Amino acid sequence: MTSAREASASFMESADIQKTDSQRAGAWNRVCQRLRAEFGEDVYASWFARLELDEVVSGIAHCSVPTKFLKSWIQSHYHERIVAVVSSELPDVRSIVIEVRSGARKPAQGADRDASQPVRLVESLDAGMSSGAGSSKLPFKAATNQVRFPAEDGGSILIGAPLDRRFSFDAFLIGESNRLAHAAAMRVANAGPHDPALYNPLYIHAAVGLGKTHLIQAIAHAAAAAGQRSIYLTAEKFMYGFVSALRAHTAIAYKERLRSIDKLIIDDVQFLRGKSIPQEFCHTLNALIDAGKQVVIAADRPPSELDSLDERVRSRLSGGLCVEMRPFDEALRVKVVEARVEAARGAQPGFDVPSTVIRYIANAIQTNGRDLDGAVNRLVAHATLAGAPLTVEMAESAIRDLIRVREPRRVKIEDIQKLVANHYSISRPDILSSRRTATVVRPRQIAMYLAKVLTLRSLPEIGRRFGGRDHTTVLHAVRKIEALAKTDGVLSEEIELLKRMLTEQ
Repeated sequence: MTSAREASASFMESADIQKTDSQRAGAWNRVCQRLRAEFGEDVYASWFARLELDEVVSGIAHCSVPTKFLKSWIQSHYHERIVAVVSSELPDVRSIVIEVRSGARKPAQGADRDASQPVRLVESLDAGMSSGAGSSKLPFKAATNQVRFPAEDGGSILIGAPLDRRFSFDAFLIGESNRLAHAAAMRVANAGPHDPALYNPLYIHAAVGLGKTHLIQAIAHAAAAAGQRSIYLTAEKFMYGFVSALRAHTAIAYKERLRSIDKLIIDDVQFLRGKSIPQEFCHTLNALIDAGKQVVIAADRPPSELDSLDERVRSRLSGGLCVEMRPFDEALRVKVVEARVEAARGAQPGFDVPSTVIRYIANAIQTNGRDLDGAVNRLVAHATLAGAPLTVEMAESAIRDLIRVREPRRVKIEDIQKLVANHYSISRPDILSSRRTATVVRPRQIAMYLAKVLTLRSLPEIGRRFGGRDHTTVLHAVRKIEALAKTDGVLSEEIELLKRMLTEQ
């Protein structure tokens, strides 16, 4: 009888454990689904697809990843968010620990790829793509943005980020704000692999929605049509390529392939992060430029403001042709709206927009091309769904939210330093110097305060921009000016004036 009871108890305990494991597996699947929905497919595939839940002990979820780099990246960028999502699905979990698992260990069910499976050069973010040693007749495939190396060179494939077929030079609308960038991009695109690189690197920077991605993808399309070895990578894809190569022990081969192409095109370089990735980017950049290969870079800010890259890289990026694409002028905004209306008319033959409405939209929305796209989409919806005539009044109602939401002017620390120095009749080198006289200290503190409240820069970064000062010096300056502004009306008015001068268009 006792043996039967013990066996029954043992069976029930085993069933409870299986039930708990099943529940946790289901909760982990929901965690993965939420991370995929929140961050998007590309980010999920890059950083979360190989994150696995091993066990939960004493309220701690023990997770694992295949590489140290992946562990470091997740901990520094996504740890808090993962804890929040896991805790909501597994209420008994209070924290998580991420460890590096053994290469021989099998991944959890549902993982995209076995962590021990060899990868020949670099994994694609797209499931199912592999680097087979196929034909070497076509060096570049525009549809998948990949470079295939000949069999005698390893027969491997370097896979880039997806290209949008719509982003061609023919579809790019030219105005005074982007004419120089377009001309430089055309010159680079038309250059052959053996022609000297006139603008190297070509660095294009612009705010969101002004067409920099369109322009550099047009270069990639042109290079593909010419049969050149060219690759278009986002910063995230560039980083993920190194992670995959390190995991597959093919990092040296990956770097060699990357440095042997004719044109390297990297988008959103401001997102390069980590300790080793910026260094690898620097080495790749130097190797390609020194070899006379063309490098094209796009970012949302000039090289001097790429805080994640060291001074040598910023200097190298500034050494080529650095072009800013400014906000659209009215004539270009009209062109953009007319082009979008014409495209919409292809899908809706009866759709038409009076010229007065087009000009109203071009005047009302001065932010970027994406907001102009949104305005035309709203007009299409009103015309086709409501059947209402397209008037200026109707357009005003339809795009009201786009008019309210305008991208503020991006304030630069250099602009703050120059304005404050000029306002207080000192020089910018005085602000950056170690001088401690009252005529310099107070303006320096005001400039640090404005840098803190008007930019997204961290205290250590602000200190670095102010002559290499410590972040505690910046914090002291910010608190000092905040306290003085509450009691000194003249100082408060001066600060408000400086804020308006820096933020007004």
